[in-house]
Amino acid sequence: MKWYHLAAFAASSQAALRFGCSTLTIQRLDPLVEPGQTPSAHLHQIIGGNAFHPNMSGDIGEKGTCTTCTFTEDFSNYWTAVMFFKHTNGSYKRVPIMQNTALPNGINGGMTVYYTQQDFNSNGNQKITAFKPGFRMTVGNPTTDSLDKAKGHAGLRFVCLADKGTRFPELPDFPTKPCKGGIMTVHHFPSCWDGKNLDSPDHQSHMYSTTKEAFSPAGPCPASHPVRMPQLAYETLWDTTQFNNMWPKDGSNPFVLSYNDNKGYGTHADYVFGWKGDSLQRAMDNSCMFQACENGKPLKSQNVAAMNKCSVEKMVKEDIDSWLPELPGMKMQ
Repeated sequence: MKWYHLAAFAASSQAALRFGCSTLTIQRLDPLVEPGQTPSAHLHQIIGGNAFHPNMSGDIGEKGTCTTCTFTEDFSNYWTAVMFFKHTNGSYKRVPIMQNTALPNGINGGMTVYYTQQDFNSNGNQKITAFKPGFRMTVGNPTTDSLDKAKGHAGLRFVCLADKGTRFPELPDFPTKPCKGGIMTVHHFPSCWDGKNLDSPDHQSHMYSTTKEAFSPAGPCPASHPVRMPQLAYETLWDTTQFNNMWPKDGSNPFVLSYNDNKGYGTHADYVFGWKGDSLQRAMDNSCMFQACENGKPLKSQNVAAMNKCSVEKMVKEDIDSWLPELPGMKMQ
């Protein structure tokens, strides 16, 4: 019997998770798209469990011993490209990451992660089937090369922040002026699964996106991908404000993603499921929302100090913090 057949007989759920994860590591590693390659082509910020490795496979929820995320049963790994500032002299500086204002103070960089069912304001009432051990997927494509194509990727957006609470408007490319509060990148993953494959050659075909803009409720799943899974989303806040006085005089955008994209069209993100046991399904079957899901109701949680303490070894030895003559992994043209 397929998993989605089992889901059809289960009771409705009302779950919505929002939580912080501090940075696990920032390295040129990508075990999903470039498994085993050390280093990978471009730099990523990675959060989550310490089972992260260039060759990781199987059920990482049973392999991790710590996590940078709020929930101690979540050993998943989540990662995105890194943002850099390009000076008019041609050098690059990595943009620091800020924590979301909705999270507790002291988180070291990282991201805000969402597993929602309905939208940002309510948690709905439909059955949500949790991801399975070994599940993985990506969203977006670094080869996207036009604004029209970027506009077609609903849920992959940038926000020019007036402050950390700014959520609109959402833009398909980099802001065209200095942002008072920094820049937020947003990545919404597809939430309709084919019910069979834990991955696919392109890491996307086993999923289908009915995502709409922002946190609007997603559309119904098609017959080809009938299983409704959590609507996974990342928010990353980049502290671009320290570069506002260095903005080019011609008004051109000075920011670039780590695979050398100065438009933002190819923004993308990766996910490898690693929740321990049935913890994510228990959460999806609960009526909690956001912080109300912490402290054993129903998920075990940890404090910020414990989140920040978790890390993995540095496997790629290169400078990523100085003013650099070129992006890591990108040879000078």
